[in-house]
Amino acid sequence: MNKSINNVFFLLFCLFFVVSCNSDKSLYEQPNIIYILADDLGYGELGSYGQTEIETPNIDRLADEGMIFTDHYSGSPVCASSRSVLMTGMHTGTSPIRDNSEWGERGNVWSFKSMLDNPELEGQRPLPDSIITVAQVLKNNGYKTGMVGKWGLGAPHTNSVPNKKGFDFFYGYNCQRIAHSYYPTHLWKNEEREYLDNYLVEMNEDLDTGANIYDPVSYSKYNQNDYTPTLMQTEAINFIEENKNEKLFLYYATLIPHLALQAPKKWEDYYRIKFGKEEPYTGKSYYPALTPKATYAAMISYLDEQVGEIVKKLKEIGKYDNTLIIFTSDNGPTWLNQVDTDFFNSAGKLNGSLDRLKGSVNEGGIRVPMIATWPNHIKKKTKTNHISAFQDFYATVCDILDIKKPKVVNGLSFLPTLKGENQEKHKYLYWEIAGQGGQQAIRYNNWKGLKKNLHKGKQKLQLFNLENDIWELKDVSKENEKIVEKLEKLLVQARTKPFLKTFEIKILNN
Repeated sequence: MNKSINNVFFLLFCLFFVVSCNSDKSLYEQPNIIYILADDLGYGELGSYGQTEIETPNIDRLADEGMIFTDHYSGSPVCASSRSVLMTGMHTGTSPIRDNSEWGERGNVWSFKSMLDNPELEGQRPLPDSIITVAQVLKNNGYKTGMVGKWGLGAPHTNSVPNKKGFDFFYGYNCQRIAHSYYPTHLWKNEEREYLDNYLVEMNEDLDTGANIYDPVSYSKYNQNDYTPTLMQTEAINFIEENKNEKLFLYYATLIPHLALQAPKKWEDYYRIKFGKEEPYTGKSYYPALTPKATYAAMISYLDEQVGEIVKKLKEIGKYDNTLIIFTSDNGPTWLNQVDTDFFNSAGKLNGSLDRLKGSVNEGGIRVPMIATWPNHIKKKTKTNHISAFQDFYATVCDILDIKKPKVVNGLSFLPTLKGENQEKHKYLYWEIAGQGGQQAIRYNNWKGLKKNLHKGKQKLQLFNLENDIWELKDVSKENEKIVEKLEKLLVQARTKPFLKTFEIKILNN
């Protein structure tokens, strides 16, 4: 009898031990996740990636405390399609959203006044109902999910708003056109408009007639009361605080540093002193700016300040050590001349020619900075040249949750890289976009294949060896016919016909 009781106690102890270990393991391996997505931030615009003019000490501290990715790629060279890749795990050869498209058949979608009067003119084309986002996966596995920032993947009247695509909480811009202003008339809180203490200034509205371009007062209508990055930061911090006893996922899709040039005065003043006198920007693309260089730098430094505040909050509530923070950008820097990309060396070591930045499948348009910290797993001051892209985040989340990734997901988990373990490599990465004449790109090991002007018909593949030609200047296709042949086959295998006709590149469907 005693022996039997002892055996029972022993079995119960073993069961308790196994459950306890599994529970601890689960808690340890399933971190809080904060994904911070900058908007149009170039590869070279952080101190940790070589920036010398703009100060980013908090983001650089993340790099010191974690891992820098040298070969990370956005989902696309433009906004909506890049975010689609992130949320769906599907690259632009299979993703339902393969380019920006403003759904213009609805009416005057480029008028702030029209969108204010009619919410059905806001927003971009929706993701299909069948799509399960990475946020839905996390929510279904016990995470509290929040999004703050710019959505761009479904207008307010569709089934593809953040709250219907996996987010318990949303605050920010539904529409990426309205996000062309940092002082809009309203934002969205979940599925309701929140009106702000700003008055309507129409898109591309110029300085008043006869205004003195050197007088700060002339620019006052572009700098009003409710600055949205500040409002969104408050909501982000509140979301973290309110869910401090939960596993949380925060997708922080900031506007910064996308145009227009609008920044907090304290940071503008700082860089005006640092950079000295400069000529105003008074063009009609986006809004004019009194000191464009100072304002652009000010925006990025303000984002850096906000990153520091998020880290501080995580440490305050005891979540920092088991939080995976990823900081990256949705595509390369703008080619518009409001931003002096030569002065800032915005593309860093990549080719900074204006036709190879945002909108282009050249490296300057799609290779982006990425920093990951997770003190429980990632060693400090590490750097990896693992080739990765936005679709990998979905796969990494599935790996963290120890669930099988969906078949439609093109991504490859980079969790082993974060942990310092052996990492499987991509067979290739693929991009396509109907914009700028129709483009395709493929990365295969250190080879980069490009096709441009596809709307004009069939094009030969340009081939570059990124190991010794990161600027993509010397086409070596003639010397490497077997590689070209292989890449041509992969370009066909990588894609399906677009879900929407607006994203078609006709020659690729033949």
